[in-house]
Amino acid sequence: MWLKADQLPSALKKQLAPVYFISGDEPLQLGEAADAIRLAAKQAGYENREVLTVDKHFTWTDFSQAADSLSIFSDKKIIDLRIPSGKPGAEGSKALVNYCQRLPEDTLLLISCAKIDKSAKKSKWASTLEKTGVAIQFWPLEAADLIQWLQRRLQSKGLTAEKPGLQLIATRVEGNLLAAAQEVEKLFVLYGAGQLTQTQIESAVADSSRYDVFSLVDAALSGRIDRAGKILTALNHEGIAAPVVLWALARETRNLIHIQQQLADGQARNSVFMRHQVWDKRQKLVSFALSKLKRADLMQALLLAAKTDRQIKGEESGNSWDSLLQITCILAGKTIN
Repeated sequence: MWLKADQLPSALKKQLAPVYFISGDEPLQLGEAADAIRLAAKQAGYENREVLTVDKHFTWTDFSQAADSLSIFSDKKIIDLRIPSGKPGAEGSKALVNYCQRLPEDTLLLISCAKIDKSAKKSKWASTLEKTGVAIQFWPLEAADLIQWLQRRLQSKGLTAEKPGLQLIATRVEGNLLAAAQEVEKLFVLYGAGQLTQTQIESAVADSSRYDVFSLVDAALSGRIDRAGKILTALNHEGIAAPVVLWALARETRNLIHIQQQLADGQARNSVFMRHQVWDKRQKLVSFALSKLKRADLMQALLLAAKTDRQIKGEESGNSWDSLLQITCILAGKTIN
């Protein structure tokens, strides 16, 4: 059956379907829906997961073998099939229809793919998936829908805001849910749980014409230390709180450590990037950063982040902004005295 995005949580609580087909061009919604499905499946005893990405190295025989093979680790497993193009092709369409016609026992199939058009939605493979399990198409949020999404996102952090504040955030992010989620995180780091005032939101939500912490992270990863230094100085002068800058740098560092480890374990790059929400526009940047940063560099940055946190709290001597510069330099592949 086709469900709306906001119907998924309640549907997962009732009963797991054998097949989940989620598609769309809104990456945050898509990623979080997949996370919710995987978590519900794990809680239901689906301990083993096999991730398959339809790319140039993939064959549909891989999918058929995954469906036919029994897990040696648990009685239940998830087949996590990812189709970035949104087009399984003739062979893939046939394989998906055949799968639904003879559903394996104790197996849950989760398919994530790019936005599909009207003709694809009416195709045999998509129709079969929808009739066999649950299908959801995600759309970019606008106007009232975006306001409601922001309200729910804030509430998940224990935050509330009046409508003018919500509208200000919505205007700032221009429909980009990844940016919206980051703004909510920033507000939580700054003020903690509680009612947000308009003044707090105005001071925390940066205007797009100003430097922000995410520009700092990207400048560092690209190795542009001069630009990163200028952005860091501007953030300081603009009164951006040090904990917000530290949060962004530390978050990126931890992500890089996890990505680096999973790639070293032999996991497919596309799958790893998708899991960590590194979408097309940032994949080249992150790949470049990983090519020049060793694990020791990233661990050093993480240790510095812990030191910076203590400096911000007054538990250790030293200037937190100097430490933030050191972390930035490490991520840029540079060292300073």
